[in-house]
Amino acid sequence: MTAPVFVVEQLPAGPEFVLDGPEGRHAVSVKRLRAGEEVVLTDGRGRWAGGVVRAAEGKDRLVVGVDAVHEEPRPAVRITVVQALPKGDRGEVAVETMTETGVDTIVPWQAARCITQWKGDRGLKSLAKWRGTAREAGKQSRRVRFPEVADALTTKQVAALVATVDFAAVLHEDRGHDSEPLATVDLPETGEILLVVGPEGGVSPDELAAFEAAGARICRLGPTVLRTSTAGTAATALLLGRTGRWS
Repeated sequence: MTAPVFVVEQLPAGPEFVLDGPEGRHAVSVKRLRAGEEVVLTDGRGRWAGGVVRAAEGKDRLVVGVDAVHEEPRPAVRITVVQALPKGDRGEVAVETMTETGVDTIVPWQAARCITQWKGDRGLKSLAKWRGTAREAGKQSRRVRFPEVADALTTKQVAALVATVDFAAVLHEDRGHDSEPLATVDLPETGEILLVVGPEGGVSPDELAAFEAAGARICRLGPTVLRTSTAGTAATALLLGRTGRWS
């Protein structure tokens, strides 16, 4: 089994580190780690240090002997998914599985056909849930560079973002539309790839036109229609394989 990952605000400068607080409690009382077991400490932004447990103290303190601090380089090809807001808890499901798969940035999108509306305190709480989910899924999947969950964007803001990347695709399920298979389109060898995933009701014609005008390609994954909460994960997996990040 690979070593569990724990998040710290600052990587240790010395040969020993005390993991306490919620992370220490999880390590001692939930994971029940003991002397001799390996752990990874990370700031979630690419810097990490391996360590070996020296002692578990009480219910929330883990004494760890650590080695040098390392930094995972940013990938040559970075993948951003613009995710339309799903109903219920499907948003957290999407964030969790995309994080586990390896997406680099997640952008919530208030699409025209979204049933869910992020307004006021509800929007802030929902965004906090997405960010918390990305953090926990990053730990679970043993990542040391967690995805950024950006503030929610409007359609106009998403179109502006499309215009700045090296390749952008809108996942579109309409077989009658002139779409291309995402599995065969030409991809950049370096730079930013952006995927737009629509809501349950689909991307509206006006949104599709705005994204195409900004430079996005209209692509399909396959012959079946995926839920909005799974389409981004499936597309990310396909791109990670095609760009060599999974090789």
